[in-house]
Amino acid sequence: MHATAQFALGDTTLKPALALAEMAASLSFEDVPAAARHRGKLSILDALGVGLASNAFPYAGRALAGITAMAGPGGSCSVLGRSERLPVRDAALANGILIHGLDFDDTHLTSIVHPTAACLPCALSLGEALQIDGRSFLTAYFAGMETAVRVGAAVRGGFHHVGFHATGIVAHFSSAVIAAKLLGLDARQIVEVQGIAASTAAGVQVFLEEGAWTKRFHPGWAAVAGITAAYLAKADFKGPSRPYEGRFGLFDTHLQHKADNVDLEVMVSELGCRWHFADTALKPYPVCHFIHGCADAAIELGGLVDWTEIASVEAFLPRDTMPIVAEPAHAKERPTTDYEAKFSAQFVVATCLIKQRFNLPELRDEALRDPEVRELATRVKCSVDPASAFPEFFSGGVRLVLKDGRELFRHVRVNSGAGERALDTDAVAAKFMASASLAIDERKAAAIRDIVLDIENHSVAALATALRFDR
Repeated sequence: MHATAQFALGDTTLKPALALAEMAASLSFEDVPAAARHRGKLSILDALGVGLASNAFPYAGRALAGITAMAGPGGSCSVLGRSERLPVRDAALANGILIHGLDFDDTHLTSIVHPTAACLPCALSLGEALQIDGRSFLTAYFAGMETAVRVGAAVRGGFHHVGFHATGIVAHFSSAVIAAKLLGLDARQIVEVQGIAASTAAGVQVFLEEGAWTKRFHPGWAAVAGITAAYLAKADFKGPSRPYEGRFGLFDTHLQHKADNVDLEVMVSELGCRWHFADTALKPYPVCHFIHGCADAAIELGGLVDWTEIASVEAFLPRDTMPIVAEPAHAKERPTTDYEAKFSAQFVVATCLIKQRFNLPELRDEALRDPEVRELATRVKCSVDPASAFPEFFSGGVRLVLKDGRELFRHVRVNSGAGERALDTDAVAAKFMASASLAIDERKAAAIRDIVLDIENHSVAALATALRFDR
């Protein structure tokens, strides 16, 4: 791949959409180092396991009921763990909801986005529709992953601060780039694709108020928009060339007074040479990634004391995450749905102290009603972590005061699943098997695992067939 042009920060000629377009248009499978390619396949495997597991939860059936009613008959694209066959955009919408629905999918910590949810629904569904081979599928996926991560990193957490779900924003651009790559568009057209995507990028965080399901919908809707944008650009539909940094572009409109904090250099620096998507962290717990450091600390402390000995609990979290996972305290202490529980540091810490684990069963209705967890959660008070390494890592700590006056404290700087604590191939495969087995039998899950880990030698159609549930 030719080297992407480097731009000086503040230079009026800086055009990140063009830089990303040139990277995507010229990218070949071999341009991405083998280690990064392997990490990407692990993210795909992880996401597919989570997507299959979603079928064991009520929202999956309800979402598919709405989508199939809208789509009507005649589709040919697969849906994870389902018998339904849908038109390509409807399949991408459904798969996006399934992959992101449990909030158990990966996160790029610096960008604070779920990159595989932002990329795989589009790559899988359009790849199946176009009969794409595994190498081309991966190449487009890598281009989208790098786009998602770099757009997210450029805003330095800014989308969350003003009430947007970052993944719901960046997924429109990453999906558009993937669709354009799969359709064979050139760099000029991929600029148009990003320009069109700027008019669809959204995703508000109001779901946090009541545990609503709309966050689950964001990546799939972005896949719909990305596919639409690519087909429009292929037909020479015109989009703006400066969708990110232009006047009334993405950063200006969405960030408003915080737009001055955007780092455009992140979007272009070492593009095509440095693959940030390979640093994506895979979750060991099915809860908001911001809580993972606290969960690690609580599990460790829970193994040292009987929870009945605890008089009070203080959980320490990164400052910028407090409004999302700790406030308002009275609501977070008493979650009533699985989605509210995922975003409650109080509930997660209490569960980890009592059970020394947090897995998908800890989100079932009977777990939410557990009187011991509910009582302890009301005694978990959240404070800003003065030793946080956020956003490099989602650090966290827990301090216990016992009834006999003793204090115990644990602080986790590098949350499990990130950095040097990243899940290896065996751990990701084990998580996939545990997740997928909630919806399909172990033999079928093992076959999917083997295809994904060798996807460059298979077709997307072969993978999609394995993922379907044919009655």
